[in-house]
Amino acid sequence: GMLLVIVAGHIDLSVGSVSGFVGALAAMLMIGWNFPPEFAFLANPFVAGAICLIVGAVIGAAQGYLIAYHKIPSFIVTLAGMLIFKGLSLAILSGKSVGPFPAEFQLLSAGFIPDVIGPTTLVAASEGVQPLVLHTTTMVLAILAVVGMVFFAIRGRGRRKARGYETEPFGLFVAKNLVIAALVLFFAYMLASYKGLPNVLVVMAVLIALFVFVTKRMTFGRRIYALGGNLKAAALSGIKTERMTFYVFAIMGALAALAGMIYAARLNSATPKAGQGLELDVIAAVFIGGASALGGVGQVAGAVIGAFIMGVMNNGMSIMGVNIDWQQMIKGVVLLAAVFFDLYNKNRSA
Repeated sequence: GMLLVIVAGHIDLSVGSVSGFVGALAAMLMIGWNFPPEFAFLANPFVAGAICLIVGAVIGAAQGYLIAYHKIPSFIVTLAGMLIFKGLSLAILSGKSVGPFPAEFQLLSAGFIPDVIGPTTLVAASEGVQPLVLHTTTMVLAILAVVGMVFFAIRGRGRRKARGYETEPFGLFVAKNLVIAALVLFFAYMLASYKGLPNVLVVMAVLIALFVFVTKRMTFGRRIYALGGNLKAAALSGIKTERMTFYVFAIMGALAALAGMIYAARLNSATPKAGQGLELDVIAAVFIGGASALGGVGQVAGAVIGAFIMGVMNNGMSIMGVNIDWQQMIKGVVLLAAVFFDLYNKNRSA
């Protein structure tokens, strides 16, 4: 979501506060508010989740409306949103944590996909030997994913050659795909030997596939790049730039709401400080992943890699016992370096 916003030439500082607010709203719907019998269905985890997604989309759309149609800079609108929703989180939670959530809602973050095929025993239990049982469905899905990845890679290479474009050497192509396939299968094996594929990873995979398709194959995605690349040229070419900005922020709001629910489900409670500083990590992940600070440039895969880098940095520094103040300083330096190199490369190529 943040990638689309930055590619469109904007910024969203409110995503952390919106995520925290939506997590707080989910907690109050399911736990905090005592609805009368005729409205008790609102406390159902699935109904509450749908309401939260709609609220997030409405928040994003409201901000997008002010930015697109009233020409208020996105920095100002989303900075105001950050303050507003941080205050609303404190207000509806009355300054205290609310939890635990129903078990169905916790499955969003802590659950695993069922093994519909059935477990596969590689090593049977014996004296002094622990059994090794694999989650078969996870391994089958991983193998299918690898086969699909290799198929599309081969087809893409073939199309490039047929059209006369330059392609990488065949040996490098084979080696690259073998390494990626081995990493995917090893990661899947580690998951399958535990409890299988986590639900949150399935959600992430679906979102990645969806937005890769949107940005690379759909007119809507190409228009977002045109919007960030040159706003006036995009408008003159017939693109409804205001409408595109409105849609981008609505998507951002819905995804911030989803993140807020996952975060709350992971903690099993909604806290007034949930999501605090999250917007900085998200923006840093997008820039580290190769998005341009000037808009018009960026890829979904790069943003995901940037997010993994930020996650490894956060976990690694925590494991090493680095103080939180130093952690913030290091992340700030990494963000500054990413933007500096982006602008440096642009100036050099110009």
